[in-house]
Amino acid sequence: MSNRSGENVKPQLDLSDVDHRVGKPVGGGQLIEPCSATDIRRWVMAMDYPNPIHWDEEFARNSKFGGIVAPQSFAVAMDYGHGVQPACVGHIPGSHLIFGGEEWWFYGYRIRPGDRLFQERRFHDYKVVETKFAGPTMFARGDTVHTNQNGTLVARERSTSIRYLAAEAERLGMYKAQVAPIRRWTQRELAEVEKVRHDWLMSNRLGISPHFEEVKVGDRLPRRAIGPHTIASFATEYRAFLFNVWGSFRWVAPPGVKDPWINQDPGWVEGFGFDEEAAKIDPRKRDGLYLGPSRGHVDASRATEIGMPRAYGYGATMGAWVTDYLSFWAGNDGLVRHSRAQFRGPAFEGDVTYTDGEVIAKEAESAFGAPLVTIKVRMTNQDGGVLLDATAEVELPL
Repeated sequence: MSNRSGENVKPQLDLSDVDHRVGKPVGGGQLIEPCSATDIRRWVMAMDYPNPIHWDEEFARNSKFGGIVAPQSFAVAMDYGHGVQPACVGHIPGSHLIFGGEEWWFYGYRIRPGDRLFQERRFHDYKVVETKFAGPTMFARGDTVHTNQNGTLVARERSTSIRYLAAEAERLGMYKAQVAPIRRWTQRELAEVEKVRHDWLMSNRLGISPHFEEVKVGDRLPRRAIGPHTIASFATEYRAFLFNVWGSFRWVAPPGVKDPWINQDPGWVEGFGFDEEAAKIDPRKRDGLYLGPSRGHVDASRATEIGMPRAYGYGATMGAWVTDYLSFWAGNDGLVRHSRAQFRGPAFEGDVTYTDGEVIAKEAESAFGAPLVTIKVRMTNQDGGVLLDATAEVELPL
């Protein structure tokens, strides 16, 4: 588009429906029923996290927990919209969203079958920067407080969304120029990936926690491998988020808030929105994967419309991979207390994701009242491309 003088007119995000919402509580979806053991099992299956205390009833019954418990990452599965709801506030015409990162604080409560989580949400802030991916891009942050049915504080999350003009991302085609074609793996290569995966899941299957004194700065955690990612694995991940089940949630709003942003249209491009009225008859109309903003994750033709070269994974899933990776190493007597992750790029179809961690600091006396070790986590693909950088504080027994 150009003006009469022939100068190019830069695309702009219309933030007129965003500014007045900053700092205010917002609504969202609330799961209706408590979680079940099967919900927990479905989650760890989708996250490829075979820790037996989360799915093997006999093993879990003989553990310190006396039965199946959810992984710490399960808190996001009991939320609406992959935890990004309070960071996706306001109507921005022609926009799309990807997940940019998240920060979590955990308070020690272990979610069990029969528990419910309730959320308080707030739109924190935003900034707009120019990116190679989509030109003018908004990084927005939102806060969620998770409590259970007894009012116990379970976790807090600060999510970061990346909202951008889909047409501009499609025009710039950054990933199309940078990302290699879908990898075709040989049987030998797949066997090597599977060995890394198997060695990791055997590294602490019994849940034995390392003691604070024996852990040293510079220690490296076992490498984890997930993949190769496929359309099937992406769909399995999506379906593990409980809000995607037909009729599983209801809309809620904070009391006394005018226009609390519950299920309004964020401005998705055509073909990526919901049809709320039609969904009352045919729930597939607001399913998200068949029809809605997540369809680009499993449909390459749709992915190109929003600046992605092919099917790709979920930011909330990468965040869960970090928590699971650290929890597995910390064992049954350990606890991830805090983590902060920045998502650098998605996991694309055909790729393998590797996770590595290194102890970079120790703190014998912390604000949590327990000894902590600080761990740097990085996710990469088979070509060394960085998908995620994170830093976390993990509590260990003395």
